[in-house]
Amino acid sequence: MSITNQAGVVPFVKWAGGKRQLLAQIKERMPKKYNKYYEPFVGGGAVTFELLPAEAVINDINKALVNAYRVIAYTPEEFLTKVNKLDHSMWEDGKEYYYSLREHYNDKLMKHEFDVELAALFVFINKHCFNGLYRVNGKGLFNVPYNNSRRESCDEETIKAISEYLKNVTILEGDFQAACEQAGKGDFVFIDSPYAPLNPTSFESYTKEGFDLESHRRLAALFAELTARGCYCMLTNHNTDLINELYGNKGYKMDVVSVKRMINSDASNRVGEEVIICNY
Repeated sequence: MSITNQAGVVPFVKWAGGKRQLLAQIKERMPKKYNKYYEPFVGGGAVTFELLPAEAVINDINKALVNAYRVIAYTPEEFLTKVNKLDHSMWEDGKEYYYSLREHYNDKLMKHEFDVELAALFVFINKHCFNGLYRVNGKGLFNVPYNNSRRESCDEETIKAISEYLKNVTILEGDFQAACEQAGKGDFVFIDSPYAPLNPTSFESYTKEGFDLESHRRLAALFAELTARGCYCMLTNHNTDLINELYGNKGYKMDVVSVKRMINSDASNRVGEEVIICNY
């Protein structure tokens, strides 16, 4: 099932759509017993790090994020040396320093240099960019502005505790469907799927999100397939017409909960509804 959460095993990045504020609602709806834990859209890992399942498979399609997980899992000391150097070398002009590192990060991305340095840059930029957003332009270059912070990127003890846990976790990088290939009867699959747009005006508005309409349909089909395999499945998303159309009237339990949307530039739009869907 899970191991006792050691103090300090918390997400090392801020992530859009992170589930920290929904943890209580998620935990109270979880199956009482399960075998292996799967999280095909791990993101910042709030749920994984809260549950600390003894057997876990985590996955994300974001190569730089998965590289950071792997580096912290297997070479935490090297990672800490690099990220501490980035923190302590900050210029008086923090803004110029941030943009110089962002440019270096993007250069490494374009060269496919997924290494310890990229992981350190990834975490530094995450902690010093506006609202912890991960956003890229059409060329795949990270383009979020500076947040004027000079705080340290991470806590040493936290990274060591995360590393100790992640050493026994299977860390995958790729499509959500492939990540769940081995999931079987009695396994628990938590699906924090990319959000369906709140106000879709056309098919285009889905595509801009990077997870298009076809992807949402493919995910709903996977949810049904995992259900047929005997997996416990829980999925979270915005409470939208599309999500209700894909998952409603299928015999699933659907609970609507209120949430604060922290990553939103318009403070008046920071309260919304999410739906928690369970097949058990």
